[in-house]
Amino acid sequence: MESRFHQELEQLKMLILRMAVLTEKALRKAIQAFNERDTHLAEDVIRNDQEINMLEVAVDKQSLRLLALEQPMARDLRFIVGCMRIAVDLERVADQAVNVAERAEFLSTRPPLPPNAALQQLAETALDMLTNAIAAFVNENVDQAGEVCQMDDLADELNVTVLKGLMDYMVHEVPAVERSVQTIIASRCLERVADQATNIAESVVFVVRGVNIKHHCEQ
Repeated sequence: MESRFHQELEQLKMLILRMAVLTEKALRKAIQAFNERDTHLAEDVIRNDQEINMLEVAVDKQSLRLLALEQPMARDLRFIVGCMRIAVDLERVADQAVNVAERAEFLSTRPPLPPNAALQQLAETALDMLTNAIAAFVNENVDQAGEVCQMDDLADELNVTVLKGLMDYMVHEVPAVERSVQTIIASRCLERVADQATNIAESVVFVVRGVNIKHHCEQ
């Protein structure tokens, strides 16, 4: 009986990992589509989002069944609750990837804006945070989760830098207002990815240590 229960916990973990792989891939493709003005990549991100949504539903179904039938305790209970939280955040990251892909589609039909170093750094930071948050979950690494939390301030600062820079640019380049606004939206989406990666890291700490650090970024 106990062996079957732990097999089902492992199945739940596999669902999360499958969801994580697809979500990270979607974000990478969305960033590449945005940088390279590649509509085919953008369309691929948008088209494949439904599979991630379905995996979130599968995680919910498996988690609720285990909670109802097995009445888990201690770490097993935290693991199931943590998986449910992480699935929600992964689905939201995937949604942000779709939003970035949609901005990429729009901007690909317009003249390019000047290169934006802060936006590029924000994209790299958000992607690194997501990758490390997933790795922290896989390895049950609280230190790595804490590092992800600490990176969130940088993502916030970069988003503000992008916003200020584009607002100044729009003042002098009125024809570029629409393109600038779309780019600001993409920046905000990437900043939200950083927030959601932080949430995943916080869930890892909750699962491993039984400590709720939501909104605190400390171990």
